[in-house]
Amino acid sequence: MTQQPIIRFDNVSKRYNDDTSVLNNISFEMERGKFYTLLGPSGCGKTTILRLIAGFIEPSSGEIQFNGKKINDTPPNERQVNTVFQDYALFPHLNVFENVAFGLRIKKIKQAEVKRRVEEALQFVNLQGYENREISEMSGGQRQRVAIARAIVNDPEIILLDEPLSALDLKLRTEMQYELRELQQRLGKTFIFVTHDQEEALAMSDEIFVMNAGEIVQSGTPIDIYDEPINRFVADFIGESNIVDGVMIRDHLVRFAGREFECVDAGLDPNEKIEVVIRPEDLEITSPDRGKLVVTVDTQLFRGVHYELSTYDRDGNEWLVHSTRKAQVGDEIGLDFDPEAIHVMRLNESEEDFDRRLESYEVSGHAE
Repeated sequence: MTQQPIIRFDNVSKRYNDDTSVLNNISFEMERGKFYTLLGPSGCGKTTILRLIAGFIEPSSGEIQFNGKKINDTPPNERQVNTVFQDYALFPHLNVFENVAFGLRIKKIKQAEVKRRVEEALQFVNLQGYENREISEMSGGQRQRVAIARAIVNDPEIILLDEPLSALDLKLRTEMQYELRELQQRLGKTFIFVTHDQEEALAMSDEIFVMNAGEIVQSGTPIDIYDEPINRFVADFIGESNIVDGVMIRDHLVRFAGREFECVDAGLDPNEKIEVVIRPEDLEITSPDRGKLVVTVDTQLFRGVHYELSTYDRDGNEWLVHSTRKAQVGDEIGLDFDPEAIHVMRLNESEEDFDRRLESYEVSGHAE
């Protein structure tokens, strides 16, 4: 039996009084116990989705369901949802214990139960022994843990996280990514995380919803979205990409940069115009006579774990290369790549058509 989704959006739109449209007729489902990320640039609508789930705003049209029941008009305090805000929204005049206990006290929970649940929540976030510490005495990472403890102490079914790592420095942000992911797995709760940072999304998520201009452009696992971007926006937004125009000659044969190459894509029309994506790390430096492409090195930067080379071919196409091999600016080098490194994107393809094409290819591939 298929598990009922914990959250379902059915043709949901959100417009404000000046008729500004923030969400445009979006539909999706979220399963219980997964880590979801809403990823996209500022103003794409990701925080609006979070606010709709929390009940802070109501949709202009469409239906939102929680465990199969419509919740469009359900007030926030009656939803099994808690939010961790970007600024944490902690009370500076209360110590750690009282910040975490705040929601329980509003519900008039007995003191013994409050104590038990607060101590349990602080233990979950590795802050046991900090009960009497003032918020002003806590580091940024510790404050975030207090906010998370306050969110989980009421035992919600969904925890919403609105860019909670954005104020932290790089090292601490990376550490907190691991901690958040581990916490979600230990709790077994549904986490919905909002960010514009694609590295965070790739590192933490079970599934990612990539958003742009009030729409969900593509959804899937981090590997699916990174390896098979649906269009130029997703390819550009998720990691670095080389994107060039091409023509799909026939199944498994594509033409770009003045040559024909074997690829793994199928299901497109013969001689259909397409765009080709090759990730920088999938390009291998070799000698010009052995390369599938011959390029000239324009610039080279050392990035610590690899060199980043900006190159161009004889047709003027630019190629970004990530390699552990060093080259010299001005040199001609060869670039080699496998057929699996070529990702073909159909122009103006919907996610539904993309999924059908990918499924058809996988079925035919297994059949062979």
